[in-house]
Amino acid sequence: MKILFTLGERKIKHTVILKIALLITVLINLPRTLSLFDITKKLVDSFTEVSIRDIIVRFLFLFLMSLVSLELNTNWKNIYARYSTFLRTCITIVLNTILFLGIVQLLVSIYPLVTGQKLSESETGFMYFVYFVILMITIFIARILKYQMIHHEDLLENEKLKQQNLQKELTALKNQINPHFLFNSLNSLNSIVRDNKDATTFIKELSFMYRYILQSGERDVVSLQEELKFLDSYVHLVKTRYRDRFAINIAIDDKYLQREVPPLALQLLVENAVKHNEISEKNPLQVSIYSKNEIIYVENEIRQRTSFVDSTGNGLMNLDKRYFLLKKQHISISNKENIFRVKLPIN
Repeated sequence: MKILFTLGERKIKHTVILKIALLITVLINLPRTLSLFDITKKLVDSFTEVSIRDIIVRFLFLFLMSLVSLELNTNWKNIYARYSTFLRTCITIVLNTILFLGIVQLLVSIYPLVTGQKLSESETGFMYFVYFVILMITIFIARILKYQMIHHEDLLENEKLKQQNLQKELTALKNQINPHFLFNSLNSLNSIVRDNKDATTFIKELSFMYRYILQSGERDVVSLQEELKFLDSYVHLVKTRYRDRFAINIAIDDKYLQREVPPLALQLLVENAVKHNEISEKNPLQVSIYSKNEIIYVENEIRQRTSFVDSTGNGLMNLDKRYFLLKKQHISISNKENIFRVKLPIN
């Protein structure tokens, strides 16, 4: 119900409504405007003789004009969608102008060859007018189709979010049962190995991580400071396994600590580096996390594992989707100069 209410509250831009109303008004009043200046009679007197070839040529060129114009103003616009609004507008105007002039000039040139009749000056001028009107109509129809497509995508996205929320609620219900058992088990294990400092520290960090994961499941974003504290516990677990073969260098400006990121974002990137790179005495893994110009960088030198890596390959893609849904920004991934680098915007 909330999704439907939100969609119901959306409004079409007044400029779009104004343009459509203006187009309808011009088209409806066009015949009377032509009659006012006695243009209709003059045009009829100067029209070429109607024939089968005449109808076929006009039909084919009208169809070609409509088809190409609709394609140009819907699907083909995606080719230069990455450019700025001003540049996209300029390109669209230029392409439509070329299409309009090209189609009419081609028709004027081909018409006498096919029908054996030459178009008069008045009929040629009227042809330009008619095709210009057709161009305007197809542009408006293309805009309407675009709005319908966007509306359809919004419905799908909202439905997807609804399903994700239902899944999240189901997971939360399951987690109400599991945490008590796990925490009790960790406490019992801690009491057994209390004389082993390394083991008790490991259990403590693991318990903190699990609690953080459960709590972050109820939040869409967390502060960078919280995320770094959680990462510290994860790094402790990794170092317990790899010792001096793994190192991490964190240099984040204090002014960014209250900026927000999706939960487990940094941990996922460090885990990704550990999972996919060789870690040995000869080739220790060094991960660097630092801030620069409103961006958090996570990078490491690429030393691809030769052994099998059990990975779905969806981690980075899911992080990018979460980032876009929550912050309307994408993460950046590169592997230039043998350095795997991920950029997380925090502005």
